[in-house]
Amino acid sequence: MSQQQISLPAKLINGGIAGIVGVTCVFPIDLAKTRLQNQRSGQQIYKSMMDCLVKTIRSEGYLGMYRGAAVNLTLVTPEKAIKLAANDFFRHHLSKDGKGLTLFREMLAGCGAGMCQVIVTTPMEMLKIQLQDAGRLAAQQQKPVIIAPTKLVVTNAVLSRSYNSGPVVSVPRATSATQIAKELVRAQGIRGLYRGLGATLIRDVPFSIVYFPLFANLNRLGKPSPQESSPFYWAFLSGCVAGSTAAVAVNPCDVVKTRLQSLNKGASEESYNGVMDCVSKIMRKEGPAAFLKGAGCRALVIAPLFGIAQVMYFVGVGEYILDNFSPSFLSI
Repeated sequence: MSQQQISLPAKLINGGIAGIVGVTCVFPIDLAKTRLQNQRSGQQIYKSMMDCLVKTIRSEGYLGMYRGAAVNLTLVTPEKAIKLAANDFFRHHLSKDGKGLTLFREMLAGCGAGMCQVIVTTPMEMLKIQLQDAGRLAAQQQKPVIIAPTKLVVTNAVLSRSYNSGPVVSVPRATSATQIAKELVRAQGIRGLYRGLGATLIRDVPFSIVYFPLFANLNRLGKPSPQESSPFYWAFLSGCVAGSTAAVAVNPCDVVKTRLQSLNKGASEESYNGVMDCVSKIMRKEGPAAFLKGAGCRALVIAPLFGIAQVMYFVGVGEYILDNFSPSFLSI
């Protein structure tokens, strides 16, 4: 099936279903990634991904691994749909007379897709990170250390009520993404939800530049002939390999983005004034290895997420739904 034949509603459905299924499967690993990335040297609570997940279950229960999942499940549909649809749009308009794209044009299409998706990605990540990191902050405050409340950076009233109530905090009060969003908008306007936009761009644009051309070329290797589509398992494997490769390649940018978007800090954790300040302080105080924190987790998250997305996309789940169940006005 050629990309030109796939309608926009079908692309949105494919991306949405793939995102929901993928996020449900891998969200606990994503939570571990966020907590590992936010740890500072000398204040490690978690030794590895498995250690993080085990401690999370012990202290917060099984559902604790899904903190922030509701935000992702709500916004991952437009996020994945925009990414996939935008890439197809740019590929279609950059192709000449239906001929294949050069590598440069494939990278250009991926760049356009990455720039489009940050409209949804930035607020989604912003809200998700606050909820994911709450357990780490609570666990850190339970450690037998002296905590200076003045060192906590308070930028969000809802979250600060949970974490700044004293030197030892048992369990933070439940805070929803809606509460956090309302506080941010009330205090900073809509730009509060777009904190870390620059860092999100420098992560998502290079990711898409690497991912989409790599996937297209890997997937092409599995085609029986130029006119036929690759089998679904090949699309899945291509999505996994391309996704994990791109994820590890841009992991330093993801570490910077996570640090910048974390509104609340634990004891002795610094704040950052922009991307360059964050990079400089991490390099000086934690060394180059800090930029690879959570890289394994991120690869494990992205690989199946994009593998599932490409299977849904190329099998044509959205097209089937539109052909059999949708009102006629959606089939445009």
